[in-house]
Amino acid sequence: MLDLKACRLCLVTDRPLSRGRALIDIVAAAVRGGATMVQLREKTAGTREFLEQARALKALLAPLGIPLVINDRVDIALAVNAEGIHVGQTDMPLAEVRRLVGPDKFIGLSASRREYILAPDAEAADYLGIGPVYAQQTKPGTATPHGVEGFRALRALTKKPVMAIGGMKADNSAPILAAGADGLAVVSAIVSADDPEAATRQIAALFNA
Repeated sequence: MLDLKACRLCLVTDRPLSRGRALIDIVAAAVRGGATMVQLREKTAGTREFLEQARALKALLAPLGIPLVINDRVDIALAVNAEGIHVGQTDMPLAEVRRLVGPDKFIGLSASRREYILAPDAEAADYLGIGPVYAQQTKPGTATPHGVEGFRALRALTKKPVMAIGGMKADNSAPILAAGADGLAVVSAIVSADDPEAATRQIAALFNA
C-alpha cells in the first residue's frame, strides 16, 4: 500500500543522463540524500537488462525501507516484487494492472491533462503524476509546460496524492509544493548532478522549510 510520506521525493532514473556513472551508485547516493522512493524507468533496455537493474535496485532499497516503483513493465514489477508500478496513458489500463498485481501494490498514473485526471483510470490510481511543470531535459518537445498556475489548476481537480514532474529542481520546486504537490518526481537534477547526494539533500530540505 502507498505511504504518502514515500511520495515526497521520488528519484526517476534515466541512465542516458547519468554521465557514464553506474545507476546503482546514483540511486544509493540519492537515498543517502533523502530520496523516499525510486522509480526505475528504462525506455530502451531489453527485458533481461531491465530485470537485472530492477533486481539490483530492489536488493539495495528493500533493507532501507525505500519503495521501488517500476515504470510501465508490470512483468518486471512482479518478477522483483516491487512495491509499485507506474503507467502512462498509452500503457496497460489501470484495471488490468490491478488485476495482475493485486491489492497490496500501489499504482501511479501519469495524468498531464484535465481529461486524464477526470477519467476512471485516475480514480483507480493510488497517486497521479502531473507534468511537465517546467521545461524538461528528459522529454524535450513532448508537451507545453504547465507552470505553477497550470499545475495548481490540475491539482485542484483531484483529491488523490499528486507528484509533480518535469524540470523539478531545488530552486524552482517550492512554489509547486505550495500549489498543492504532495511530492516531487526528479530526474536530471539528481541523475546528472555532479554530486547526486548533495543535489538530493537540497531538494529534500524543501519539505522541512
